[in-house]
This record gives sequence, C-alpha cells and structure tokens, in this order.
Amino acid sequence: MKFLIVAALVFGACSAEPQRRPHSYYDNQAEQDTNVPQNYQDNSDQYQQNSVQQNPPQHQEKSQYEPRVKETIKFIPIIRFDKEQGEAGNYKAAYETGNNIIAEEEGYLKELGPDPDQQGQVIKSQVQQGHFTYTSPEGVVIETKYTADENGFHVEGDHLPTPPPVSAEVQKGLDLIFAGIRAQQEALEQRLKDHPEERDRPENYDDGQYRPAQQE
Repeated sequence: MKFLIVAALVFGACSAEPQRRPHSYYDNQAEQDTNVPQNYQDNSDQYQQNSVQQNPPQHQEKSQYEPRVKETIKFIPIIRFDKEQGEAGNYKAAYETGNNIIAEEEGYLKELGPDPDQQGQVIKSQVQQGHFTYTSPEGVVIETKYTADENGFHVEGDHLPTPPPVSAEVQKGLDLIFAGIRAQQEALEQRLKDHPEERDRPENYDDGQYRPAQQE
C-alpha cells in the first residue's frame, strides 16, 4: 500500500513539469539572430544611408528632341517678264510677280564730252533709271523711283525721309564751289588740247615757267 502511494506521488510530480521539445539547429540560429551586436546594426543603417546619398534618385530629364515642324514656303509666281537689249548699251526690263511687286528699269549710254586722254574719243557713262512698287504688310502701296548716272544714285519716295531744306546762303556758296571746280577742269582740258605733249607728263612735272593764277 505504501508503495502505491509513493508511485502515485512520483507520477503526479512528473506530470506537473511542462513539456519541452528537443533542442534543434533552428533554435540555435534564432538565438544567434536575436543576439546581433549593436554596432553591427548601426553600421548597417549607416551603409544604407550612404548608399542613398551616393546614388540619389535619377530624374529623367526632358528630351531636347522635338519633332521638326515642316515649314511651308508659299510659291510666288512671276506673271510677267519683259526685256529688250540694244546694241549701243541701251535696254529695257520689266517684271511683275503674283504678290503685286512691279518693277521697270531702262538704261542707256550718255555722252559726257570729249575724252582728254584719247584724242577724238568721247566719254560715255551708263545711266539707269526706273521704279518699283510693292504692298506693305499694312496694305499700303509703296512706290520708289531711282536714277543712277554720273552724279551718283538718287532715289525718291513718299515713304523715305527727306533732308531739311538748304538755306539760300549755303546753296549760293555750294554753287560757287562747284563752279570753281568746273572752271579748273575746263581750263585743264583746254591746255591739254593746246599742248598735247603735256598729256604724257607726270602730274608733278614743273617746267620752271611762271604761270599767273587765273582769276575767276
């Protein structure tokens, strides 16, 4: 009877202990993972932070390529073109375009007088004169007239600025200056005509003779 009581107490004590499963490899690995040193975790965080700083997010830039827009050019036809060419240097030309541009020009050779360098020859100059018109973007018709001769190029038009008027005193002085220049040229031509041998002399030639200045 005493043996049965002792056996019952021993069985009860064994039944009261919690049941434990055998220790395995996975338990050791879990314990190692939970026992990571603190400095290792700090180094890991710092590495991730440095990686973010060294490799910032790449933003895709806007492509500089843009589709090329095809430019359209309006064709302007020439609806009229005329030209006449003479044998003596004279000509006439005219044309008109589809956008209301009209141009006309004529030219000829003008005799200016005897050639002082060549006996019996005449000096000739090309003269060109004409006009053209076109329509401005504001719808105004612009007309320009021009002449090119021995006196230079002259152009006229209402759209062109005009110089201020010259006073009578200034104009009189200019006329006297130009008259003096023409008188010198005429005197030189007359002297070369009377003394043809002087044509071949240099400009700075001095024969030592006294010649009084001509009074105007």
